[in-house]
Order: sequence, then C-alpha cells, then structure tokens
Amino acid sequence: MASEPAAGTRLQVLRHLETGPRGLTDAEAAARLAEAGENTLPELRTPSWARRCARGLRDPFTAVLLVLGLVSAAVASWGTAAVILALVAVSCVLRASGEHRADRSMAALRGLVAGTATVLRGGEGGQAAREIPVTELVPGDVIRLGPGDLVPADVRLLRSRGLTVHQAALTGESTPVAKSATESPGASADGPFGEPHLCYQGSGVATGSATAVVLATGPRTRLGAAYDARPRAARRTRAGRSGTAPPEASSFDRSVHGISWVLIRFMLLTPPLVLMAGAALRGRGLETLPFAVAVAVGLTPEMLPVIVTTCLARGAALLARRHDVIVKRLPALHDLGAVDVLCVDKTGTLTQDRPVVVRSLGPAGHDDPDVLRWAAVGAWWSLQLAELPAPDALDEALLRAAGEVGEEYDGVGAVPFDPVRRLATAVVRGPGPGTHTVVVKGAVEAVLDRCATTPGERARLLALAAREADSGLRLLAVATRQRPARPRDRTPADEQGLDFRGFVTFRDALAPSAAEAVRALTARGVAVHILTGDHPATTARVCRDLGLEPGRVHIATDALNPTDGDAAVAADVFGAGPVGVTVAGGGAGADAGLAGDASGPAAGAVGESGDGPATDAWGVFAAGDGIGPGGREPLRAVEPVAAVARAPEGAGAEGPVCSTVVVARCTPDDKARVVAGLRAAGHTVGFLGDGVNDVPALRAADVGIAPRDAVAAARESADVVLAAKDLTAIGHAVTAGRYSSGNIASYLRVTLSSNLGNVLAMLAAGLLLPFLPMLPAQVLVQNLCFDAAQLAFAHDRPGAAALRRPAGLRPRAFLRFITGFGVLNAVADLATFAVLALALPGSEAVDDAPVFHSAWFTENLLTQALVMLLLRTGRRLAEGRAPGPLGWSATGLAAVGLLLPLSPLGTALGLTALPAAYHVLLTVVLAVYALALLAARAWYERRHG
Repeated sequence: MASEPAAGTRLQVLRHLETGPRGLTDAEAAARLAEAGENTLPELRTPSWARRCARGLRDPFTAVLLVLGLVSAAVASWGTAAVILALVAVSCVLRASGEHRADRSMAALRGLVAGTATVLRGGEGGQAAREIPVTELVPGDVIRLGPGDLVPADVRLLRSRGLTVHQAALTGESTPVAKSATESPGASADGPFGEPHLCYQGSGVATGSATAVVLATGPRTRLGAAYDARPRAARRTRAGRSGTAPPEASSFDRSVHGISWVLIRFMLLTPPLVLMAGAALRGRGLETLPFAVAVAVGLTPEMLPVIVTTCLARGAALLARRHDVIVKRLPALHDLGAVDVLCVDKTGTLTQDRPVVVRSLGPAGHDDPDVLRWAAVGAWWSLQLAELPAPDALDEALLRAAGEVGEEYDGVGAVPFDPVRRLATAVVRGPGPGTHTVVVKGAVEAVLDRCATTPGERARLLALAAREADSGLRLLAVATRQRPARPRDRTPADEQGLDFRGFVTFRDALAPSAAEAVRALTARGVAVHILTGDHPATTARVCRDLGLEPGRVHIATDALNPTDGDAAVAADVFGAGPVGVTVAGGGAGADAGLAGDASGPAAGAVGESGDGPATDAWGVFAAGDGIGPGGREPLRAVEPVAAVARAPEGAGAEGPVCSTVVVARCTPDDKARVVAGLRAAGHTVGFLGDGVNDVPALRAADVGIAPRDAVAAARESADVVLAAKDLTAIGHAVTAGRYSSGNIASYLRVTLSSNLGNVLAMLAAGLLLPFLPMLPAQVLVQNLCFDAAQLAFAHDRPGAAALRRPAGLRPRAFLRFITGFGVLNAVADLATFAVLALALPGSEAVDDAPVFHSAWFTENLLTQALVMLLLRTGRRLAEGRAPGPLGWSATGLAAVGLLLPLSPLGTALGLTALPAAYHVLLTVVLAVYALALLAARAWYERRHG
C-alpha cells in the first residue's frame, strides 16, 4: 500500500523510490513501466454463459432436482427424468440471463479515473514538465497538481500551497480536506485518508497546488485494491475486527440451505419407506422402485428454482424499468425483502451535500442581519476576485441567504480561504471616501485571534460559540475593519485589530424525501441505523429537524467493545429492540458535510495543537468534544432527549417515528464492525455506501447498496445500484423484494404442504390397496399440471399483510406449517377413499384400479387448486379482488382435474369417467376441507403471527 513507502521524511521517501525532486528520466520511467505495468484499475472479468449456468447448479434446490433426475433416468423413468432435467436447464438459463442483463447495465457506469497528468520527466533536453497519459505513470514519478485535477495515483506531497482535496470518491464525505507537505508525519487517528501528507487516486484537487511523488499505481493503489473483480460470493469477508465474525452466507443463502436440508431429509426417508412397505405387505420389491422415485419427486418442489428465479428476475426488471434500480445479484432482491436493519450515512441520505444558513448572531447572541450581510459581501467579492476553480459551498450558502448584496461596493482585492490560516479576506471601498473595509470570515478562534477583544470578552464569545455548536450547528465568525485607502497591496497586518461582528450559523440542507422515506421504512419493520462521520450533536439535530427524535447518545467504543458497565449500550445498538432509527456518529475528522477535520493544519483551535474545537477544512466551528473556554473535555453519554413511544404501523407524516439511539465517534472502520455485530445478533442487514471506505461494510452486509455516482469500487462491491442516494428508491426496492419473497413463500407453503399430504396419503394407500395407488405416469402428469399452474405465483401480487414486516424464509416456521397443513391435506385424501366406498357399490371402489386412480387424480388437482387460493401469502378470498393470474391458474387446474379423465389422453393414462355420486360427495369433502383450511390458517396466524 501507499502508506508503506510513504513513512519517513520526504528525502527518505525519495531515496526509497530511487528518484529525486526533479523526477525520473524517460529511460528510467520506461523501465519501471515495463516492470510495474500500466496505471489502470483491474479489469472486471465477466463470466461466460457456460460459467453462469454452471454456477446455477450450486443452488441447493437445483442440485436436489439434478440428483432426482439422474436417479429417475437410472430406474428407466425417462419421462420423469426428462421433465426434471428440463426444469433444471430452464432455471439455470433464467438466472444466467438475469445476471447478464445486470452486468450489461453496470458496464455503462464504469469510467476512467483521469486522462492525463503533469509529470516532471527528463530526456536529452533536460528535465521538463509535460502532459502524459495517466496510464504511463510509474512509482517515483514527480507530478504537479492544480485546482480541478484528479489525483492519478497514490502520492506523497513534496511541496504544497493552500491544498485541499475532495475525497468523496474514497470516503463518501463531500467537504474538502486540507493537505500539506508535512516533513515528518505521524499516524493519523482518522486512518490513511486523514493523513495530511498523502493523496490517493480517485480524489480531486479543490484548491491550491502541490508537487508530489508517485508511491503506487494501478492495482497497488488503495482504489485499485478495493476495486475487486471477484464474484460477491467469493468476496464476502469477515468485516472489521469485531469479536463475533458474521456468517459468510447471506440471508437468502441461509434460508435456502435450511429448507433444502428439510426436504432432503424427507426425500431420503420416503423411497425406503415405500419399498419396505411394498415388500413387507404386498410382496412387491423392486417393481415399486419407479413409484418410490415418483413419490420422492412428488414431494420435491421441482418448480422452485424456476419460480424463485422468475419471481426475482421479474421484480428486478420492474425495479430497473420503473425506479432505475439495478439488482446485480438476483438473490439480493429476496434479501432486501428480509432486511430488518438498514445502515446508511447521513450526508446525501438524510441531508444534501450543501450547507444552509440558519441565522446570524451579533456579539450579544441576538439575531443580527448585518452579520449575514457583511459575510455575504466578503463571499461575493471572494468569488469575483479570488479566481477560485469552483464556488465555495459556504459562500454559495451565504449568498443564497442574503440575496442581492455585494454589488453596492467596489471590490479592491480578495484572498481566498487558506486551510493554514483558516480565513478568507475581501477588501471593498467605502463606506466613506478614502476608506477601505476589510472583511474577514473563517474559523471562530482564527478570527478572534485577529480581533481587538479583552480576554474576558473572548472567553464569553467562545462560550457562545460552544453553546450553538452543541446544539448541532456550525459557526462562521465574521469581523470587519475600516482602513485608509492606499494603492499598494494589503499585508497580514491589515487583518489585525478587527472589530468582531458576530457569527453565522449553518446546518446541512435536509433531503426533502428523507423523513417520509424513513417513516415508511420504519412502518414496515425496517430500523434505519445512521453510520456517519459527523458529530452526534449535529446528527441528532438533523434527526430532530426531520421529525426523527433521537433518544440516547452512546460512544462507538462502548457499543463495539462493551465492558460490564456498557452491556446495555451494546444491547441498545445490536439487540432486537423496538424498531427505530439508530444513529452512529463519527469521530473527529471523519465528518460529513461541514464536519470537523482533526488532521492537518486546520485541526484544533489554534494552529496545529488540536486542543480546540473541531473544524472542517474551512475551519468552521462545529460541534466538538465538550468545547468551551477551558479546552477539551471527554464526551459523555447524553441522557435521553425525549422518550418517544413507538409509532403504530402505518403512522403518518406527523410526529416522530420512534426513539433514536445515537452512537458517537464511529470511525470508517467501525462501519463494517457495526454491520458485522448486527448480523451476528441475527438481523438481516442492508448497507448503503458510496466511498472506498464503505467497501468492507458493503461486503459484510447481507445486501450492499450503492448509488450510481459512487466510486467504482463501491458499485462493484454492491448487490444493488440506485439511480441516486435516495431512501425512497430503497423503499421501492424493499417493497419489490417483499413481493418477490411473498410469492416464493406462497409457492413453498402451498407446494410443500400439498406434496407432503399426498406422500402421506400414498404411503397409507400403498399399505391398504392391492395395487399401486397411482401409476408413475399419472404422478408425472399430475405434477406437470400442478407445476404449470404454479408458474402464476411469479405474477401474483401479495396483499398488504406481506409488506408489514421483513419477509424471510425461516426453515423452522416452514417445517411447522407444512407439517400441520400437510397432515390436513392427507386427511382430505383419506376422506376421498371413504367417498369412493360410499359412491360405488360393494368393493368396486377399492378393487377397480382405474376408478381409484381417476378419483384420486381428480381430487388431488382440486385440493391443490383450493390450496393455491387459500394459503397464498397475505391474501384472503374476503378481500374481494379480481381473480388475477393465480385465480385463473387455479381455475384452469381444477378444470383439468375434472375433464382430463374424460378425454382420450385420460384413457391413454389409464383414467376413466367417474359416477355423478362421486362428484357430489367430493364437493362436500372439498367444502369441509376449505373450511378446515381457513380455520387452521386463522389459528396459525394468531399463534405464530
């Protein structure tokens, strides 16, 4: 990594790289290029169609079907084998095509890091600065950086002047960070991106200029190392340094494996029971083997891979078409439906990437619009005269709030913001003839150092600033001074003896849809955890402004490394508490928006001491660590601001949703640890991130989510890519995931309970009848009819009940459900035997195999059609909606059950017409069965939810 050769003084670094301040010669650069390779990010390897299809065979259900198909072929059940293997092929092709479409959409989002770079190279004519393609940079090159340049590699600064860089692509934070060519840097508490002497590939120069030496290029940069092209399944890592490592598999993988093993146990048990029963009671041995295999196939939900893939692919296609959301990994859509904790950042999610003015205060602490006017005058002439590469965000906020100001004066000169001075200065003519007014704005202590104030007055103003900062606001100090007009340039002495005007306070602009989106997610059982680099007071204020009342503030170290006294803190953050909004605040220097940068020359209250208020690159006085005239105090847990009861489901936009927990001093590395802790506590976690520092957390989460404009490494690590960093889009994705999961759950509930009932009835009939209960060909046709009807589950629309809570596939719950309703289905089948005995005279019903086969064939399809309607997820017949695809499909299945025995195909299958009395009694059995299903479902929902 870049930090390894970066250790030491500038001269030591140059010696380590075998270069000098004037850079490399062309011959040296060519030799290093041949050795190190081009400065490009690792290319993504798109798997072939064959590899995609082969990956589909790793799905447990698909693997089970493949084994059953091979077993069917081994016992010469060619029809069964052909159908099963065809279903396996269809499932693999559908999944591969869905992932191929997502890869094509992602390919359009990938771009180059930079085009050219200014490098010092030497040839026959001596050393000179020249523009070369970024791909030709090598370690040891000396480059020059200016405003607007993209940093083309990981570099160590040799010289700098007023340098600030945007690191949003790396950290996700929008505020420029001050950098300087420190001679002997120490380790930064904010990680590698907080080190003032290093700049990383993917960042951009906001202000100032610098000369730097290249430390690492291509895949050896931090951006290249994070830009991992391996499949997500192979990439999933144990996040952070948490003591409890999260499980490697996602929520979908765990659920599928659990249900698969339940089915495998049933299927392994069924054929031996059939064979033993046939051999012991009827003297039939291997002749019952095809029937035993058919029974095992009948228990298997052979359409599950097709249904799952179709449901997920259809949901992903609708998301892409309607909401511009790309689902890269189809199972991630199910995981979205199962998410019960969503971790997000504050900046760009709850707030926009720009500040807004709250109010302006005079020295006495009262509102004073004149302070805002003078700050806006300075901002106006700084924009006009300082030749900035881009408007400053604070200056734009001041001009928006003040309106038309500044043009009434004539500008004389301006000095833009300098991260070392932490000030910006403008000079205008007036107010009287022969006078100039010096307008200075910047960090509170930097401005007060230049004001003519007494020590007592200075302490009072610092206390006033600290009070405002503790309420979550950021402050800009403003001072002016009238000077005699003179033709020569102003000097730093003109910035002394200033008259203090007051403060301008800022907050982050709120995202307009954030509050409603959080309420909608909370009403659906998703707790929103805010993992931000901001100070807890600032984040808590944002939550209150959005109507999301914060409840309690904790320290990240207490939550992640709890002692005996902090056990309640860890339980508050990771435990299964009430649904709500949890805020994990950031440590100093990891701020979002206008937060404090605790590294570099902008740190601290005075110079580089770091003993004062937290500031950003602008030096804005922000919420700090017990800031006050006496210096820094330890941050303590804040008592609950307000105890807010949990809002009922479906709560409207009025009032706060629920209590909010704030966890302060959460570093970027802690994001992955928080995600890991939540998963270890049994939650299904989604994580929204857009910077390189978010990549570990994106990989650690069940579902990684990134906006389209995120850094490429974050996009490639994510499972879902949004058009914008918007919680509303995530809400749509969660809804789509729950619809898909609800349909998959409906299919499993209906199929497994019905199949288990049929298997139990077949086992009982095999013991009672002198012939096979149903011929293998009849079992196959019955399964084909049921399978075709069940394709409608992919197009069903579950009711509102399916959206009220996370939709996970829980193996234990499914086992309880299919056991109870399977036994009920078996009772209905056994009742059919009694109906046959009543409808047909004597022993004809139990001696005539074609009649028995026909009666049971019809009854099976009718009960399965009934089960499809009555056991679907979240829907009841009483809702009175149109039949929809599932209703029409169930109707078609019932029609096949009634008409197929009368058709020529039925005769070919060994089926025959049934007497009218049987149909009358069968109607009674079905009516009683329907009432029993409704009663059992109502009891089950009351008991298990």
